[in-house]
Amino acid sequence: MRNNIVSLGADELKYEIREIVAVAKDFQQMGVDITWENIGDPVQKGEKLPAWIKDIITQAMKEDLTYAYSPTKGLDATREFLAQRANRNGGVQITKEDIIFFNGLGDAISKIYGQLRKEYRVIGPSPAYSTHSSAEASHAGSEYISYNLDPANLWYPDVSDLRMKVKYNPSISGILLINPDNPTGAVYPKEILLEIVAIAREYDLFIVCDEIYINLTYNGKRSVPLADVIDGVCGISMKGISKELPWPGARCGWIEVYNADKDPVFAKYIKSIVDDKMLEVCSTTLPQRVIPEIMGDSRYGGHIANRNAIYEKRSRLAYTLLKDIKGVLVNQTNGAFYLTVMFRENALTPNQKLTVPNEKAKEKVERLVKNVALDKRFVYYLLAATGICVVPLTGFNCGLQGFRVTLLESDDAKFEWVFKTLRDKITEYLNG
Repeated sequence: MRNNIVSLGADELKYEIREIVAVAKDFQQMGVDITWENIGDPVQKGEKLPAWIKDIITQAMKEDLTYAYSPTKGLDATREFLAQRANRNGGVQITKEDIIFFNGLGDAISKIYGQLRKEYRVIGPSPAYSTHSSAEASHAGSEYISYNLDPANLWYPDVSDLRMKVKYNPSISGILLINPDNPTGAVYPKEILLEIVAIAREYDLFIVCDEIYINLTYNGKRSVPLADVIDGVCGISMKGISKELPWPGARCGWIEVYNADKDPVFAKYIKSIVDDKMLEVCSTTLPQRVIPEIMGDSRYGGHIANRNAIYEKRSRLAYTLLKDIKGVLVNQTNGAFYLTVMFRENALTPNQKLTVPNEKAKEKVERLVKNVALDKRFVYYLLAATGICVVPLTGFNCGLQGFRVTLLESDDAKFEWVFKTLRDKITEYLNG
């Protein structure tokens, strides 16, 4: 090319959750039966939407206005409904004007980081959900800046680490939280959230909190919404229906903006996000139209409670099967539908292997594992030997080694097989 047209941040765009699919499909073509544990899609794993939710969606599809544009920020009636719903919990109060719809939170994430000046950064957790870490690093054309989640403390944020990094890096202008967390399944206590809000207040930062899993909690845990603790600090909560209904294919999410009136710079930043969205005209109309009727239905609370009961049962079984393996650290997940297994220091070596019965798969995996991270080496061997497709922890912008697996398998017998196989193969690998 006449000029180097590639963005400075292009190399930061990584999404291991989907990148491993290509590797798994190669093994599939060799005859390995794949069990997809790499991505959080409840529908693909067999979860069914209740008939009453489908009926509401079907009825909306018969209405002409479903096929029209929505306003740029989203449908007025839906935003009014969500604002009233948010305000029931107390905390900071919002109006419909503080809610902006997007085509999924991936769209929102792109715009939130894309409208920042490139020299100013949002510090986020490590391990990190790849969409956030990649988008933030790409906007800056530089490596992701992170604070640690502590595996020895239930994967809660290391607030001391966060404070020190904020203090000594004046380019940091915002703090990212994911609560409940992906990939760890941690649900943060109110005390930790208040400490993080205090840091943001002290250093005049804004907070972004991805709350896509906010109502998916169990084992006696409840998520504390950002709105309940943010007080007068500027902030953004990110929510959606992809995980909660679940309806990931709808690509429907929204942000709630807190305290934009408290700071003219933050208000102008939010306006730039709306203006950017305006260039797309609007977000998809159909899912917006059905949100009030679905979430306002008397059956909705029971629907969420039933799902959480299922995840609780699975989380306890998975934890029971994996917690006592020598060489790994496993915390019981209490929110979302993921579990992270971390290999302890020096547990992995470049010479460990699993028995791979398929000769073609064996030849391929031995080529793949040359010069890769040690946890990815395990993931590749696991894939070749068992067909279980998980995501290496180093794929989540993390220096720790391990992997993330989902709690989504809807066939109870297969779910138990997955985690018993993981137990056995981790043990075989570490003893090899």
